[in-house]
Amino acid sequence: MRQLIIQVSRGHGQAVLDLAKSHGGQNLSQIAAQDCDELIDVVMVHVSNRQVEKLLAELEELPKVHITLLPSGVIPLQPPVSEAPEQVKDVEARSPIEVFLSGLQSVGSWRGFLGYAAVAGVVVWIGLYTNTSYLLVAAMLIAPFAGPAMNTAIATARGDRQLLWRSLLRYFAALSVTILTTYLLSLVLQQEIATSLMIERSQISAVAVLLPLAAGAAGALNLVQSERNSLVSGAATGMLVAASLAPPSGIVGMASAIGRWDMVISGLFLLLLQLCGINLSAAFLFRIYGLSTQGTRYQRGKKWVFFSAVTITIITLASLLTWQFFNSPNLERSTITQRANSEVQKVVKQENLAQLVESNVRFTRSNIKGQNTLLCVIYVQRSQGVTESTQEIRSRLTKAIQNRLIEQGFNLTPLVDINVLEIPVQNQSSS
Repeated sequence: MRQLIIQVSRGHGQAVLDLAKSHGGQNLSQIAAQDCDELIDVVMVHVSNRQVEKLLAELEELPKVHITLLPSGVIPLQPPVSEAPEQVKDVEARSPIEVFLSGLQSVGSWRGFLGYAAVAGVVVWIGLYTNTSYLLVAAMLIAPFAGPAMNTAIATARGDRQLLWRSLLRYFAALSVTILTTYLLSLVLQQEIATSLMIERSQISAVAVLLPLAAGAAGALNLVQSERNSLVSGAATGMLVAASLAPPSGIVGMASAIGRWDMVISGLFLLLLQLCGINLSAAFLFRIYGLSTQGTRYQRGKKWVFFSAVTITIITLASLLTWQFFNSPNLERSTITQRANSEVQKVVKQENLAQLVESNVRFTRSNIKGQNTLLCVIYVQRSQGVTESTQEIRSRLTKAIQNRLIEQGFNLTPLVDINVLEIPVQNQSSS
């Protein structure tokens, strides 16, 4: 429930009470008061979240109405005392006007906003440069990307061209500051090669689109759910959104400084994919919860802006996914690595020459021109009863693995290193 403090000209307090009662208001009270110029009635109303916007619409017809909406939930208790547990169980989603106004309030000062973006750039650079994963988590907590991303979705759902423009401007401004910070740090500290964590985080999965879709849905749910109905903190959902954005922005800046343009492209691809995915899922969820182009105290929404924004988002998202799947393996390296590793293990098992001990499959750090190099380092143990020489086992497995990976159409150059391990002589004699 929400508490509203309503001020109207003297004599109109009863009309406010009647309207509040018609919308299920509870614990109503009226006080005669005086502001600086005239006598007024002050009415305190407690009404369910779903009725807030409807009540505000009808209050607009009263003369000189001033409304204070308290954004935190309240628990109005009424007799009998035995029904108190039932009275507090009904926890509802926030009203659309409250979600919209809270989004506007999150548009804070530029100085602090860009300051957090720069600090996040420093932290994400340290994490990627030193291969420290927990620093990437810290950067996700600091990065101010969640606010603009969710405001973009709110503006899309509302059809608000002005808010949409401001949100996109803040989104790309924050990303630019983070990218520039990491770029300058790499130049000043003379970074020359990509670190292993940079390579790992720049590899994209074929299902990468699912993360922004989930992040957008989680962020929207957190904004529309009442604070007592939310099982996840706002910081956690904000971190989920930033998790999609902070590492790629750091990689774009650092890779630009060392001339790894393949990593720059993958980072920029991820940043656009995240924005489109978050905006699509969050905007539709906001619409489901009642945000529309027109509402109480909100008249600047346009239907054509909503449809245009959604259409552009869908077209851009479809274009990115088409580019991803037709530009294999550059934008699917994470998925291809797993599939290639699976094929390697199948080949070793089918050949019956050795038993697999361990297989490490990855795209190499070096960027050899004209080929997508996949390095396969495989450790095997000679199968019992196999009389072929170590060199013969290595040669046959190498040829079989390379042929299998080429036949699968992965569009890569497999470099295979087979290591045949021998068990201790004592174990051989005992067996």
